[in-house]
Amino acid sequence: MDTSVYLSTTYLGPVQQYVKLYHYPEVYIETAENYIKQTYRNRCTIAGANGVLPLTVPIIKPDTPKCLTKDIRISDHGNWRHLHWNALVSAYGLSPFFEYYEEDFAPFYQKKYEFLFDFNEELRTLICELLDIQPTIHYTDHYESQLPNDFRESIRPRHPGDDASFRPLPYYQVFRERHGFLPNLSIVDLLFNMGPESLLVLRDAVI
Repeated sequence: MDTSVYLSTTYLGPVQQYVKLYHYPEVYIETAENYIKQTYRNRCTIAGANGVLPLTVPIIKPDTPKCLTKDIRISDHGNWRHLHWNALVSAYGLSPFFEYYEEDFAPFYQKKYEFLFDFNEELRTLICELLDIQPTIHYTDHYESQLPNDFRESIRPRHPGDDASFRPLPYYQVFRERHGFLPNLSIVDLLFNMGPESLLVLRDAVI
């Protein structure tokens, strides 16, 4: 496997994203792209009692048709922080490791962040620390359309692109008996359910 990979920023990104962060020692996170709607940049999916539950961070609509992802601002519309935190507590309050990590995540739903990119990256940094994965992170300073190991657009909620190296590996989920295994949810689904053993799932979720 090559040593570097290109990724977009994500809000509590899916397991697939963290498989890349685990396996590639050099990670380039895109900052110079134009913001793309309806992606993991401002949304994640978790496993609730009724199945897959999407959580979306509302953004302030840019003044121009195109806006760099790093310049996208978070909106306070709809009391979303309270709603997201309650959804996480409801979905994972009975999971084996939620109480262990709860105090690490709670502050992100109490503090107001101006920029989506900063919010995402502070969460990613925390999650990497909790998982004990230590890739070297670089931030792009200009946009290039053709890059090796480019997963900036292929890791997305709808119509995901080709990724022949990734295979969703089943693990324990709170509502698995009700819904079956739900693959490639937010990394917090894996972390709250599996704790330190999450590393084994990330390690083996490759072909």
